[in-house]
Amino acid sequence: MQKHIDAGLVSGLSAVILKGTQVVDFHTWGNADIESRRPLREDAIFRYYSGTKIITSAAVMMLHDEGAFRFDDPVAKYLPQFAGLRVLKPGATEVTDTEPLSRPPTIRELISHQSGFTYGLFPETPVDKLYTEQRIMDMDSSLEEMIDKLAALPLIFQPGARWNYSIGIDILGRLIELWSGRTFRDFLRERLFAPLGMVDTDFHVPEDKHERLTTLYLPLDLRDNMKPGLKPCPDLLIGSVLAPKRFHSGGGGLGGTIGDYTRVIQMIANGGEWEGRRYLSPAAVELMRTNLLPPGVQVRLPVWEMPDTVFGAGFAIKNAPAEGEPASAIGEYHWGGMAGTHSWIAPRANLSGLIFTQRAYGFWHPFSHEFKRLAYQIAGD
Repeated sequence: MQKHIDAGLVSGLSAVILKGTQVVDFHTWGNADIESRRPLREDAIFRYYSGTKIITSAAVMMLHDEGAFRFDDPVAKYLPQFAGLRVLKPGATEVTDTEPLSRPPTIRELISHQSGFTYGLFPETPVDKLYTEQRIMDMDSSLEEMIDKLAALPLIFQPGARWNYSIGIDILGRLIELWSGRTFRDFLRERLFAPLGMVDTDFHVPEDKHERLTTLYLPLDLRDNMKPGLKPCPDLLIGSVLAPKRFHSGGGGLGGTIGDYTRVIQMIANGGEWEGRRYLSPAAVELMRTNLLPPGVQVRLPVWEMPDTVFGAGFAIKNAPAEGEPASAIGEYHWGGMAGTHSWIAPRANLSGLIFTQRAYGFWHPFSHEFKRLAYQIAGD
């Protein structure tokens, strides 16, 4: 891992390896801030970005255990604003070129990214452009206001037709509020963060912890993100993490330490129970790592091909080992964040791992794949 820092590709790295639920290695390399040469501490605070999705999905599954909803319920049952959704026609070049829903999107399709909603991250359709122009994820708005804005835009495909990385997990943040009667933030704090001992995870970093926040970097050359050199950059998409905001993004808004996040992974890897308290039923954990996509549908990002990958209730699932990995990698379930916060659980290998940095460019972080491959070779037999 040190070679990636020496090459100027990342500022610092923090990593955890677990056999079963036991931490067998916890190591840091490099700096939290290059300019001041501030070393990366074990309690450094990272922006989780899409690592937030695993936490939100776990919260959804807690409410599923309690009977708050059924997986095949239409989303419009709880969000009537979506009752009149339309769908962009295949190949449409105008946002007005739409057709009726063949059937309404379901909760199952929200949590597994096959609902027809999009993100605006990749300008593949006219609708993606509107997500950006209309600031669907406006940090000064509420989750309820986000729903109202989404209801006025079409889906980009008929529900269930394919996999598309989307705002669906943020929609689930609003549904958690409706199902639980609490704000999304309060639900996470009361039901997950406090009992798990996640003392540093929240939607903003309080002032007394600012010195522990890692600096976010971009490659100097955005056309070739594997060229050496980094430059500091402002928080992307989610707004500054240094102050409270109205919008609490279930898809990417949380920040915290790798130690906090490890406790989530330990709980899930342990079948939903941790330190004598049950958070999820074994059946809920099984759904998180079970393919929910229709036959033939695969996970694909425009900037990153993910071969032999399907998706469950919040996790991508590996159906074949990557190059250099053992057969025990099959069934690994995983996800990560845009700035390099990756985690994975491999039941067959009895192995889990986390590796965090703050390098915001794309979804392809070679250091994380190398770390995983080496961990499997050392301990994944």
